[in-house]
Amino acid sequence: MHNPESIAVLDGYRESEQSWCELLVDLKRRGLNLAPNIAVGDGALGYWAAIRKVFPETREQRCWVHKTANVLNKMPKSVQPKAKGDLHEIWQAETKADANTAFDGFIEKYGAKYAAACDCLQKDRDVLLTFYDFPAEHWSHLRTTNPIESNFATIRLRHRKTKGSGTRRASRAMMFKLAQSASKQWRRLDSHEKITHVIEGRSFKDGILQDEIAA
Repeated sequence: MHNPESIAVLDGYRESEQSWCELLVDLKRRGLNLAPNIAVGDGALGYWAAIRKVFPETREQRCWVHKTANVLNKMPKSVQPKAKGDLHEIWQAETKADANTAFDGFIEKYGAKYAAACDCLQKDRDVLLTFYDFPAEHWSHLRTTNPIESNFATIRLRHRKTKGSGTRRASRAMMFKLAQSASKQWRRLDSHEKITHVIEGRSFKDGILQDEIAA
């Protein structure tokens, strides 16, 4: 419970709903009886379709790193530095209300000239701000998929250097060992003891446990 862990490695078709379903169903078969409280990912449709099918209770959180890149790619380079700062104002806000205010400000500021960028941001509004309903100490872990992305970067680099990985079995073994090694560099979850409150279903608002406020 204290440290992030790699719990599954499976080969499949890129962004395939079926491949993701197979992985999630395998996790259930191996003992993951409680649905995850939150899943974090980019906009890959196959992943989210599978999550909704296998673990419909799981909350969704889109990765802010991916979303920021996707929004900025739809804007001129001259505008990107300022727009990036305005996006940071959203996900770095202290409360969900402040984040929504900054969100509205971004849409108002850039919507007329850069509608595609604003549409890209707006379509995932709710699931970009899910993290506010979890402990504030966990926000830095929930807003991005960078830790798992670093695992994939290690695997891709080795694959390119070896010009392939041989048989399917050899490829899976290599992926597992590389992912296992890379995951050792993940930093420990901040305030890990608060996971207990999340599992118990206790309520958080703007990162604060509501029972503590009542007391």
